[in-house]
Amino acid sequence: MYKKYYSHFLTANPHIQHYASHSHHYWPDVTREATLEYWDDSAKYVDDKWSHIFSTKLPATQKLIAEVLNVSRPEQIVFAPNTHEFVYRLFSCFGTGKTISVLTTDSEFYSFDRQVNRLSEDNIVSVEKIATQPFDNFEDRFIEKITTNHYDMIFLSHVFFNSGMVVKDLKKIVDAVKEKNTMIVIDGYHGFMAVPTDLSAIEERIFYIAGSYKYAQGGEGACFMVVPPHAESLRPLYTGWFAGFTSLATDGGNTGYSRDGYRFAGSTMDFSALYRLNAVLSLFKKEGLTVEKIHAHVQKMQKNFRNHLLEIDHNYLVEKNILSVDYDNHGHFLTFAMPSPEHTKKLHDELRAINVWTDFRGSRLRFGFGIYQNNCIDLSALKKS
Repeated sequence: MYKKYYSHFLTANPHIQHYASHSHHYWPDVTREATLEYWDDSAKYVDDKWSHIFSTKLPATQKLIAEVLNVSRPEQIVFAPNTHEFVYRLFSCFGTGKTISVLTTDSEFYSFDRQVNRLSEDNIVSVEKIATQPFDNFEDRFIEKITTNHYDMIFLSHVFFNSGMVVKDLKKIVDAVKEKNTMIVIDGYHGFMAVPTDLSAIEERIFYIAGSYKYAQGGEGACFMVVPPHAESLRPLYTGWFAGFTSLATDGGNTGYSRDGYRFAGSTMDFSALYRLNAVLSLFKKEGLTVEKIHAHVQKMQKNFRNHLLEIDHNYLVEKNILSVDYDNHGHFLTFAMPSPEHTKKLHDELRAINVWTDFRGSRLRFGFGIYQNNCIDLSALKKS
């Protein structure tokens, strides 16, 4: 039913069973047209390109994202080529000369985890990581830390990249943070356009970061951050000329910042990614393809996959090895806990040999699902050992 949107990618990979959508999602055909549109606009507007993008394409994309997340201020959404740029810009808000206390988890994506590890080596950051396993009591353990200690920044994922597990009650966690100056950051990359997400109850309090490379299906280069209104008082040290692009206001003769989310902007970027993201979100809106419908389709595919595991009787690809506590509230990939990284790579390579594409992180093998799949995965050619 949905394959019609992906004819170029499907034609280019006719014999592949692509189950790595959480890592490299197929792009809908409209993204190719959007790339050409960006080229044509560059030729048409030349020196006036930035004005055109900032006055038309960017506000339209902000509005589309705001509708998906149910946030009330589209102008509070800022774009950057990657989420790491946002991570470092947020850290730079604390200035120099103090150690930044951070509460996070042991399951954050590398764009945050590597950076916080490096900063802690030089005592710029003091970090405390809470284990996500066992997941059935993770939220309670995380909240306990919040209520018994002071932190400058609290950073956690909505959907954890190494398991697919979803934080069910973000609001409960946010409400537990009583200190107004504590910065709360939610990494929504593996949840945006996959898991139905309503930020309306917490948009006044959190920074939410995500992007188009996974389930937003626009490819790399278009990440965004939803900025809370109270952030108007923050002045990132790590800043670029786009941060003053939408406002000529200055702060007492010092470097000026935009009064909206773009105070967290950087500098010149390739906006073809923004065009692609806009094209995908516009297509889905036109077709009535909501996140709820996408999620329901993927849940059906995951259920069919789990049933197929009973048929192949594999040593490791069995349901008991899947990291999950609630299939009805889970991300769009299923993660198998393997005995070791060596076992994981071996099985990954065996799957690749029969044209089943997956990916792995350490001792965890991941199967991702997308709406360009409508038949159950076929693992019948896989060896049982």
